[in-house]
Amino acid sequence: MKLFEPFQTDKFELKNHLVMPPMCMYQCKTQDGIPTDFHISHYGARAIGQVGMIIVEATGVQPNGRITDDCLGLWDDKQVDGHHKITKAIKNNGSFAAIQLNHAGRKSETKALRHVGPSAIPFNDQPLNYDELTFTEIQEVIASFKEAAKRADQAGYDGIEIHAAHGYLIHQFISPLSNTREDDYGKDRFLLLKEIMDAIKEVWPKEKGLWMRISATDYHEEGLSVEDWVQFLQENPNIVDFVHVSAGAIMTVPIHAYPGYMLELSKTIRENTGYQTIGVGLIQSAEMASFALESEQCDLVAIGRGLLRNPNLYLQFLNERGEKVPKYYERAFR
Repeated sequence: MKLFEPFQTDKFELKNHLVMPPMCMYQCKTQDGIPTDFHISHYGARAIGQVGMIIVEATGVQPNGRITDDCLGLWDDKQVDGHHKITKAIKNNGSFAAIQLNHAGRKSETKALRHVGPSAIPFNDQPLNYDELTFTEIQEVIASFKEAAKRADQAGYDGIEIHAAHGYLIHQFISPLSNTREDDYGKDRFLLLKEIMDAIKEVWPKEKGLWMRISATDYHEEGLSVEDWVQFLQENPNIVDFVHVSAGAIMTVPIHAYPGYMLELSKTIRENTGYQTIGVGLIQSAEMASFALESEQCDLVAIGRGLLRNPNLYLQFLNERGEKVPKYYERAFR
């Protein structure tokens, strides 16, 4: 079964096909963006549980780019050492260490004096509480992603995931529901994403992984569609190494969520662009994860909630299949 087999690209190898996706922990209680003992233990535990790839939670490239004041950051050199402790805990226990870089844009809940977005239009029919980014500020955002990537390299991460999903800033620029600009960033709604990727590639080692998480659809007839992403990826065949396919969250709309409900989007991206994908979406069992991989709906499979509940979920999957688990936890499965 592919789930239990190694996964290899021209840049790196994973010991299996299981990914822990980024999930915010809100544990920077001093609100300085510096990782704590909690983060080191949290991610280290999943590495001990033999997850192939661990993607550290959304990490702000600017103070007002965090989702909350309790989220991680990489906008300051003072934050690098804490992240290095995370990568050491992950890599010393045999897993691949990656990090998701993000700017929350208009969805930031920080106490920052100024929140920003591509266009000053209401969000979810709430009172307008953010400003439209100026051209100069957009250049500062791009530079912040570049500097955060340099710090991620210094901290020992071997992969970066750029967050272009879930209604955060890059997604806000891409979606017609949130971007009504009349300048170049409105005429080409993917321009910010392209410029961020170009900037990161100037400093990120070529031998390390670089990919993005996308919302393949806004679940709205006037919003972003999977066809938009297919066209963009066809026109930009080397912009990333692979694509982590999610959906929604640019605005609140009813969604029928069921186990594996986003895998079809991953399959569409995979089959029509040539990009490898990470599939996700309420995947809850080894059987479903294996089905997603074996039916070629994705190349890697991400399980979020299950790994929050049980850091040894992969070992449970091994035991259910009759495979040998690591000696240190053998007694747990007798």
